[in-house]
Order: sequence, then structure tokens, then C-alpha cells
Amino acid sequence: MELALINTLRKINRLIALIVGLGLLGMAAFVVADIALRQVHASFGGSEELAGYAMALVSSWGMAYTLLELGHIRIDLIRSRTSGTLRALFDIFSMIVMSGVVVVIAIKCWPVVARAVENGSRANTPLATPLAWVQVPWFAGWVWFAVVACLITLATISMAARGRASETEPFIGAFAEQDSLK
Repeated sequence: MELALINTLRKINRLIALIVGLGLLGMAAFVVADIALRQVHASFGGSEELAGYAMALVSSWGMAYTLLELGHIRIDLIRSRTSGTLRALFDIFSMIVMSGVVVVIAIKCWPVVARAVENGSRANTPLATPLAWVQVPWFAGWVWFAVVACLITLATISMAARGRASETEPFIGAFAEQDSLK
């Protein structure tokens, strides 16, 4: 059951990563076109602002994908000197801490979004972009990251409680060690 959950989350996150990546490529093309237009003294205008928004969205939505692909940076000096169940316990502890931090971040993001929606806030730029257009999907990315982190944490705790802690390595281990296992 736990492995099926992890595999489902991986599939969903790969689809999200594909969509976000295509959006980022689109934004890059827009910026390149804007730079090219500047050479002939024209411009779309606002490409810097829109690129900043794109980076915020890519960052929040990319976090869950990066988590499942073991791409987050970890300092695993003690973990790397252990093996088996103790290593899995370090991994589970790191997931508990990460889940807690991400949940707090998502909770702290909400007042920013709520205030922008309530006030109808707009960017203080020539585009005057409604901030809710950017902040709502940004917030949703952080919530998704929190949900994924918590589900992975619960799945690994469940596996450890059933004596299957060693099976958690492929989705909560450290990336450098994954390479050495192959």
C-alpha cells in the first residue's frame, strides 16, 4: 500500500514537473523574444516581472518533485556512517522535520495570499498584475509540497513499524548513496 502511494505521488509529480517545465520554457522563449525586440528598440514590456513570477511558481511546485527524486540537499555525515534500520530512522527523522517545516511554511503563506485576495492587491509595476493570480498558485504549490512530504513521512513510518524500514531508501534516502547502490 505504501509503495503504491509513493508511486502514485511520483507519477503525479512527474506530470506536474512536465507542465511546470513547459511553462518555464515558454517563459524563457518570451524573455528571449523580448530581448530580441529590444535590439530593434521595441519590447513586450514586463518580461522581468513575469519571469520572477514564473520562478516563484516553478520553485513552489518543483519542491515535491525534487523531494521524491531525492534532489534536496542533505547533510548526512552521521547517516552515511550507519546502515540498515538506524539509517532508515535517520531518514524518517529527516522527513518528520522536513514535513514540519514545510507545513509551517504553507501555513505562513496563507495570510499573504488572503491579504492579496481580500485587498485586490496589484503589483506596483507598469503591468499592475493582480497579485492573487500569482500568489494563489504559488500557495497551492507549497500546500502540495506539504501534503506530499506528510504522506511520504506517514508511509515511511508505517513501513518502519511493519519491519520494512530498509525498503524506504529509494524514496527518502540520500541521492549520493543511491548512485553508489547501483
